[in-house]
Amino acid sequence: MKLSEIKNHLKGISKIGFQLPNGNLVASHFHVTEVGKITKDFIDCGGKVRSETVINFQLWEENDYDHRLHPEKLMNIIELSEKMFKFDDLEIEVEYQGKETIGKYNLDFDGTNFLLTSKLTACLAIDACGIPAEKTKIKISEAVGYSCDPSIGCC
Repeated sequence: MKLSEIKNHLKGISKIGFQLPNGNLVASHFHVTEVGKITKDFIDCGGKVRSETVINFQLWEENDYDHRLHPEKLMNIIELSEKMFKFDDLEIEVEYQGKETIGKYNLDFDGTNFLLTSKLTACLAIDACGIPAEKTKIKISEAVGYSCDPSIGCC
């Protein structure tokens, strides 16, 4: 989800909910402790220099059960961050403290809740790093031009 999309969604809802990939909701007393821009400069395994930039939201929850972040408040935080950091309309990445470590998620919306969706890694230089492409598996009996008579022992 891009920054413009979350801003549009915030205008149409009365409360904010974030749902984890397992279906559980982030506790309703969460805080958005950071809204910022993260740029990652790196070299992939094929030697190509790359750069990625995302808008980052950090969710945090503590024993402040009376706290509830309303859509207008999050919109204010976003707008202040846009003024300070001159955001482009970038993809949003969300950090959330799990049981053992901080997880990073993509963001989607189902009409009610913001969905924290799993991020996946991939080789960015598949053609240069020596990993063979996966071969298509077929049944020999379905191969074009193949015929076998069971009586001759070939199948």
